[in-house]
Amino acid sequence: MDELNSYANNPLDSRQLRAFLLLSRKGSFTAAAKELHLTQSAISHSMKALEEDVGCRLLDRMGKKVLLTQAGEAFLQHVEKILSGMNAAREAMNELSEWGRGRLRIGASAAACQYILPPVLREFKKKFPKCRLSIVPGDSAEIVNALRDNEIELAFTLELDGEVDFEFHPLFTDELVFLVDPKHPWAKAGRALRKEIPRQKYILYFRNSLTFEVIEKYFHADDVVIKSMIDMGSMSAIKELVKIGLGITIMAPWVAREELRRKELVALPMGRRKLKRKWGMLHWKGRPFGWAEETFMQLNRSGAAQFAARNGLRSHV
Repeated sequence: MDELNSYANNPLDSRQLRAFLLLSRKGSFTAAAKELHLTQSAISHSMKALEEDVGCRLLDRMGKKVLLTQAGEAFLQHVEKILSGMNAAREAMNELSEWGRGRLRIGASAAACQYILPPVLREFKKKFPKCRLSIVPGDSAEIVNALRDNEIELAFTLELDGEVDFEFHPLFTDELVFLVDPKHPWAKAGRALRKEIPRQKYILYFRNSLTFEVIEKYFHADDVVIKSMIDMGSMSAIKELVKIGLGITIMAPWVAREELRRKELVALPMGRRKLKRKWGMLHWKGRPFGWAEETFMQLNRSGAAQFAARNGLRSHV
């Protein structure tokens, strides 16, 4: 903090730095004044003020010739870096102001990255190849934290309760179901047997994920307690373990679309009361959209509507 205060109290004047740099190159007050469209007197006063500011003599005035002192030569190296950095900053800002340039950081779950977002990302990159696009994977809690810490601009996630800082734009609603291997007794019965639900061995997604939370609330409402459970961070691994009969899982059918098509897994409703989730885009409430965020939102609405139609889901677009 003391270092920051010292910078705030004694900032270097960029106009004086430019005049000093030009003097070092031209070696003449007359030439420097002409280039800067100023009087020689103005340049002279500017250099005196700079020398007082840095606390040492920077220039030797030898008649009409200007020579750098040893301190001036050392100071020149810093001035060149400072002005070069300022020019680079200006150029970077000019680039960001150009349509199609800049960056966009999206947070999304692994399943969304694999099954939902690829067509949207491909279309965005096709339209704006100069925009730096990055995807931050994680479950809903991690993504929301990334949004709160300004590590991403948009989050593709499930709807959250009690988030007053963010605005949620719903895209579609899906339903969670039981997934079992074809040899499981439930698969042969064509339904989940209610009395056997607590006794099953479950292989579920992360215990600290929002999906796990909604499953837990669903069973709690029916006074059902799961006694045997393994939690994993990979949907693919969960499906593989279920396929070989090591347990059952609760998952959205679109995550296991290919396995269901090949009849490697069987989907069964969880009961008369359905377990649904709402997906959408999350961003800071009241924060203006840049062109990249606005464009991605529009593309994602279209992509989510197509995804919902392909998978028989309810679209909110």
